[in-house]
Amino acid sequence: MADSDTRPLLAAADLRRTVEQRVLFDSLAFTLDAGERVAVTGPSGSGKTLLMRTLAGLEPLEAGAVRFLGRPLLSWRMPEYRSRVMLLPQRPSLPEGSVEQALRAPFAFHVHRGRRYRREHALSFLEGVGRGRSYLERPTETLSGGEAQLAALLRALLLEPQVLLLDEPTASLDAAATQAVEALVSAWLQEHPERAYLWTSHDEEQVRRVATRRVQVGGD
Repeated sequence: MADSDTRPLLAAADLRRTVEQRVLFDSLAFTLDAGERVAVTGPSGSGKTLLMRTLAGLEPLEAGAVRFLGRPLLSWRMPEYRSRVMLLPQRPSLPEGSVEQALRAPFAFHVHRGRRYRREHALSFLEGVGRGRSYLERPTETLSGGEAQLAALLRALLLEPQVLLLDEPTASLDAAATQAVEALVSAWLQEHPERAYLWTSHDEEQVRRVATRRVQVGGD
């Protein structure tokens, strides 16, 4: 049996994706080890979001293989897999109701049994991004794009996944909120040695701040 301390958390081999007969990426391979901060970079339209959705089990594998903890993606029950390898999309979808209701909702799912919503953790996270208690009472339908990104990030952090797939998570945020999110994700990573993340960004300065290496999709 493979040593869980040496095998990668996530491994992609020979991935290929075409859209309307245009090859976005081919023979793409990389690993993500515990504790790693990895950026996914490439020009617009190169397939970064499709790659992240593929890794999250939301897009079919056109070619190649994805493994999590040494097991093929297709051998996992998807609810369990997505609770451990969690995608934060650039434009998240939130249920109607208050922000706090959106944060609480996933804890009712069977896959998250054993976890419970902790309001004090939510408030601590909010403080970290410069938001007060009243933010929890905001109707989700009134949130701006950046505020919805913050709510979705807090929801993900409260669920404590092992791998975060962050697709332009600060695209709609100002500089101060961006720095706060970067600090929050860094703190999440450091809380547990078996966590890691992939982070897509077009901002080279941000890439240098949040990642120690990169996976290039498309381009040179």
